[in-house]
Amino acid sequence: MKKGEKDEDWSQRRIQSIEVGFKVIRAMEAADGPMPLRDIAAAAGMPPSKAHLYLVSFIREGLVRQDPHTGHYGLGAFAIQLGHSAIRQVDIVDLAREELGVLQAATGFATYLSLWGNRGPGIVSKVDGHRQGSLAVRLGYVLPLTASATGQVFLAWLDRGVTRPILEEERNSARLSEENWTLNPDLIADTERLEALIKGVRERGYATSKNNINANFAAMAAPVFDHSGQIAATVTVLGSDKSMTGTKAKAVTSVLLETTGRLSRRLGYVPRVRA
Repeated sequence: MKKGEKDEDWSQRRIQSIEVGFKVIRAMEAADGPMPLRDIAAAAGMPPSKAHLYLVSFIREGLVRQDPHTGHYGLGAFAIQLGHSAIRQVDIVDLAREELGVLQAATGFATYLSLWGNRGPGIVSKVDGHRQGSLAVRLGYVLPLTASATGQVFLAWLDRGVTRPILEEERNSARLSEENWTLNPDLIADTERLEALIKGVRERGYATSKNNINANFAAMAAPVFDHSGQIAATVTVLGSDKSMTGTKAKAVTSVLLETTGRLSRRLGYVPRVRA
């Protein structure tokens, strides 16, 4: 560091050749399979001769491999190791903590993250809202599958073999106590209606519930997916039912889906392109 150079200036210094080289890596990461040199160069915005120099270096480090038969280039073994290491180091609860705060600030509502446990979806992280009144969101609280937006999201995307035992427990509890309205006994008993609800949640990409668990409150929940495309968690927004209608609801939906989209991407999720 030169005399008088500030630490913050040093932290902003960059190695341009690395940034240019990673244009090649990003082009390959976005592809469906190995690519010829000309396509990589075009996607990276550089001449083929320049792209080739970077590819040779990346091959030596194991980040790129070249097919001996076609000559095409694909990501190498070390790229796979990097991906696996990144996944091991990811903690969804830590990742979501900041996002929950941003979501709460944008909506004013309480926000929370739920993970699937042996008794169903449980709240593991939360940020209290400005518009939730005296209602308290409790860490560790397990939400019902059919009556909560959070539960409906897990019903829609989690494997049926995983959710079936919890759903059966809810059915049995509903039969024993028809007055337990938080279990939504009518919906549980009507298989066709339940399947229609699950289909609708998947098509919309989120679930909503109103006045089911807490009177005068509404919730909206959306899934977070991991690198394999499986549901990893659910993010939920909870607020007054009067404040989550019409254009306000649309605004909440947009911010919620942006939040879960960012979290999913940070977990390595790549959305499938519909044909």
